[in-house]
This record gives sequence, C-alpha cells and structure tokens, in this order.
Amino acid sequence: MNHEERKNIALFRYGLISSLVSRKLQKGELAEQLRIIAGREHIDQDGKLRRISKRTLERYLHAYRKHGFEGLMPAYRGEYAPRAINQEVLAKAVQLKKERPERAVSQIIRMMELAGIVEVGDVAESTLSKQLRKLGLTKKKLQNKQSDRFRRFEFPYRNACWQGDVQHTLYLPHPDKPGQKVLAKLFAFMDDFSRFIVHAEFHLQERGPQLEDCLRRAIHSHGKPEQIYVDNGAIYRADMFELACAHLGIKLSHSTPRRPQGRGKMERFFQFIDSSFKPEAYDLIESGKIDCVEQLNRYLYIWLNTFYHDRKHGETKQTPRERFYESEAPYVSVRLEELDRAFMWQAERKVDKTGCVSFQGNRYEVDQSLVGELITLRYEPLDLSKIEVWHSEKRYEDASPIKLNRATDRRIEEPEVEDESPSVEEPSGLNFLELNAPLQEKKQKEQRGKLSYAKLWESEQS
Repeated sequence: MNHEERKNIALFRYGLISSLVSRKLQKGELAEQLRIIAGREHIDQDGKLRRISKRTLERYLHAYRKHGFEGLMPAYRGEYAPRAINQEVLAKAVQLKKERPERAVSQIIRMMELAGIVEVGDVAESTLSKQLRKLGLTKKKLQNKQSDRFRRFEFPYRNACWQGDVQHTLYLPHPDKPGQKVLAKLFAFMDDFSRFIVHAEFHLQERGPQLEDCLRRAIHSHGKPEQIYVDNGAIYRADMFELACAHLGIKLSHSTPRRPQGRGKMERFFQFIDSSFKPEAYDLIESGKIDCVEQLNRYLYIWLNTFYHDRKHGETKQTPRERFYESEAPYVSVRLEELDRAFMWQAERKVDKTGCVSFQGNRYEVDQSLVGELITLRYEPLDLSKIEVWHSEKRYEDASPIKLNRATDRRIEEPEVEDESPSVEEPSGLNFLELNAPLQEKKQKEQRGKLSYAKLWESEQS
C-alpha cells in the first residue's frame, strides 16, 4: 500500500468523524452521534458503500485525538502500529482468556476498556488476536487443556464421591407390542476414586423411581458415599431425589451447565459400553437370546464382573475391583429399613368426614381419629397398595385400600415406542457376553455360602 492509498483511507476515516473532532460533547451525546454515523451507509475511498461499526468509529476518534491525521493512516506492511500492546495489558488479556476460553478477542478488549485498563481504541483486535494465537491461547486449545485437567482429578478414597448418569444405550423388542422397539436406558453410579461401578441397571423408563432404586441398591451393596455428582437433568433435580440424599446425609452436587468435563469418567465408561458391551448385546438380541430387559441386565452383570471390573485401568494402573476393595477408607453402612424409608415418596391429603382419602385415583380408609386432619402419606412409587400414614411426626396404622385403580404413581410413564429399528451388523457366531457367562457362574459358586457384607453388618447390629 503506497502513501497515496494510505492518505485516501485516512481521509475517508476523517470524514466519518470530522463532525465530532472539534466539538465538546458529553459522553451520552457522543455515543448517540456515533450510533447515528454507524447506522448510515458511507462511500469509501474506493467508491463502495460500507457500514462502519460504532466500535471502529471510537477507535478512529481516539487515534485522531492522540496522533492527529497520521493516526488515521494504515501502517505500512512491516512497520509497527502506534497502538502496540504492552506486557501488562497483554498479561491481563491472557488472564481473561484463560478464565473463560469462549470469550472472543473483541469481548476481551471491550472488558479492558470498560475496566479502564486501556483507552478506547488503544488495542487493535487483529493485534491482540495474533498475540494470543502465538501463546497458544485459542478456544480449542484451552478447552482441551481444561478437559485434561478434569480427567486427571480424582477423589482420594473410595465412596468419597460417586458419579451418576443415564445413557440411552440400545433397543429391545417391545414387551407388549410385537414388531416394535423400545429404548433401554442404562442407569449407573461409579465410584470416582476406583472407577468401580457400584450399581448399573437397564430400565425401559427414565424416571425418578428407577434412579432412586439404582442408588438404593448401590448403597445397600457398597456403603454410603459422602457425595453424589450428577448433571442437571430433571430427574436429578427432583424433590424426591434431593430429599433422599438429605435424609441419608449425602451431599448432592450438580455439574455446571454446558461444561460436562467434570463428568469425564462416566462419559468414558459409556463409551466403553458402546464399544465393548453394546455390539455383543445386539448380537444376542438379533439371535433371540436377549428379548427382555431382565436378560439384558443379566448379561450386563456378567460383563461388569468378568471383564470391566477385572480390567486394568489406564490411569490408575489397577483394576477397578482391586482399587475399590483395597482402599482403607471405612464403609458407612445404612440399615435396610432406614434406607428404604429415605427413598419413600410422600404427599399430603386431608381426611374426609368418612375417614377416607383419595390419592392417585385410588381411595383409602385411615384411622378415624384423623377425620378432618391434614396427613402425610409415605409410599413406594412402584407399589400404591401399601401407604404409610403420618400425622404430627407420629405414624398411624397404614391406609387400607378401598378402591385401587392404580398400582403405581402416575408420574411413572410407559416406555416410548420406537418406530425405527437401529441398523446392526450380522452376528459373527461368537459372543463375548456368552463366553463370559460360565466364568460368572464359577465366581458365584466360589462365593456361595459366604455372608455378604450387608448380612454380616445386620447380624452384628442385632
């Protein structure tokens, strides 16, 4: 670009701000004038119609006031622009970018201008962008580093924290509708320290009762965790799930929305399910050896106990089973009665003049002394035939069903029907899950006769 071209560009830029450079305007007036100019189309030095942003106009005005007409001229290629970034400003920009990798360079510049770190127009977007790229501070690279940092973190001992999640894994034949498919969802809880799966189970519904049952079984088998870490899904935010954790003294934590890196261990487990378990399961589904969720869960149990738990982990250099059971952290057990009570749902109803209450389309008779009182009903959502009755923290005789139209809570929906079947490959004739079934049976025989930890604990407490 020669001097004449640079001069013409400077003249065009000056023409945009000429009405402002000699006037003393208040801050609000100046901003309004800049908006008006930015809202118009202008003919540039090449005769083309252009719109100039308010941000660019501010930069032109500041450059003119600081360097005069020369400040409006583009720099020669290879020469330094008058607005070079000093190290202090660059360090602040680096800090802002690292804090939030998604921040655009223009956003960072604006933040520094608003904070008074730099004057408006002092830092060119192209210059700062180039400096950040040289330092490797791009959005992609920063988020990759951040992801690595999350993956390396782990809690220091077993049951310090369990991660929980649900995966939409594969399709099964619908139990009631021949020729149609239903999606099986895998509920799983993993011990963060060891990567041991404390409980995992397939269900055809993705509702609170299935989640709570999975957690209850995990606690009964492997003790109580100090903390549970889950995402922000509706079932994890449900009052009943939060109340259960509160009753048991478990801290419930949720991951930051749109930042799933902290759940990387569960993500990798589900990826392993997709690559190792899922193809073998589809093999058995296609051959008719798996046609219901109970059979699917049997093979999941085999896969976990003969392969996943006994496979050395790449990061811990131990198998999940070894790392979990060799930890010296003590188990914190919960009595079965207390555990069941923590996961009961509850609702309030007023007893009518006949000593009855209506609930979920059913009608129940309660103690006559409770007529006119507001009582609390506690129940298992999967079994409405048994309802506990509480009033003023005192338990009364259970409600007696008079008319039972519903067996389960109405919030538990039927499985969704899938019209399209997934594409699967032809079976090979050999199946990893079937090959591991005898090994699982051998392990069960070896353990037969031994007391489970839960039974041993119960006997000690009796």
